[in-house]
Amino acid sequence: MEWFQQLVNGISLGSIYALIALGYTMVYGIIKLINFAHGEVFMVGSFIGFYSIVGFGLDFFTALILAMALCAIFGVLIERVAYRRLRSATRIAALITAIGVSFLIQYTFIRIRGAGPEAYPEVFTNRTFELFGAQISMKSVLILSVSIGLMVILQFIVHKTKIGKAMRAVSQDTETARLMGINVDNTISATFAIGSSLAGAAGVIFGLYYTKIDPLMGVIPGIKAFIAAVLGGIGIIPGAMVGGLLLGVVETAVSASGYSLWRDAAAFVILILILIFRPNGLFGKNAREKV
Repeated sequence: MEWFQQLVNGISLGSIYALIALGYTMVYGIIKLINFAHGEVFMVGSFIGFYSIVGFGLDFFTALILAMALCAIFGVLIERVAYRRLRSATRIAALITAIGVSFLIQYTFIRIRGAGPEAYPEVFTNRTFELFGAQISMKSVLILSVSIGLMVILQFIVHKTKIGKAMRAVSQDTETARLMGINVDNTISATFAIGSSLAGAAGVIFGLYYTKIDPLMGVIPGIKAFIAAVLGGIGIIPGAMVGGLLLGVVETAVSASGYSLWRDAAAFVILILILIFRPNGLFGKNAREKV
C-alpha cells in the first residue's frame, strides 16, 4: 500500500516541523513575539548533533540530549540579550530584531566554520520492515517515536508541572501573574529554553532524515514551521502539533503526485488559504485585541 508508506513518511517529516513550530507557538503565546531566529536554533542543534557524533563519538541519543541542552541555553541567551529589553517596545521593533538576530546567527556561524555542507553520519542501519503491504524504514519509525515522545513530555510539562502552570498563567495575563508572585522573567526564559531544546532535537532528527546540513538550512524549515504554527493556531500548542503533521503529509502527497518541485510552494499556498479563510488557525478562536 503505497499510500500508507507516504502517510508514514509525511508524518515523520511533519513531526520535525511540529517540533520547530512548538517553539514558535510557545514564545508567541507568552510574549506575542514571532521569534524568527528560531530556525537558526534548529540549525545550531543539527550541527551540535553532527559534531557530537563525528567529533566525540557519541551515540545518537546522547547527541540528541546534548543538542537539546545546549540549544536550551542558547535560546535563553537570545532571549536575555536580544528580546528582554524590548518587552515594552512595539511588536514591529521586536519582529525586526528577531530577523536581525536570525541573520546574525547565520553569518556568525558561516564566519566561524564556513558555508560548506556536511553529510550526517549513518548512526542506524537503514533497515525496513513490511507493514500493511508497505516498506517502512526503521529511520522513519525512530524519528516518529522520538518526536511523539518529546511532544508527550511537553504536554506533561505544560499541564502537570509548576513551571507549566506559570507559563499558562503568564500567557493569560502577565501583570496578574506577576501580582500573584510568579517570576515572569524566569517563566519567559523557561519558555525559550523548552522551545529551543525542541528545535535542537528537530535539528538532529532532520540531519538523520535528510543526511545533509549547512549553515543556511534553518531558513526554509523555519518558515514552514511558522506556517504550521499559523495553520494550527499561533499560540496554541496542540495546534502547532497538528499543523506540523498536516503540513508534512501535504508536502509528501505533493511530491508523490509527481510535483516535487512544488512541495515548498504548497506550504505557502496553505498559508495564503488559512489567512484568507481562517486567520485564527484550525484551533484558534476569534478574540478582540485591545490597541
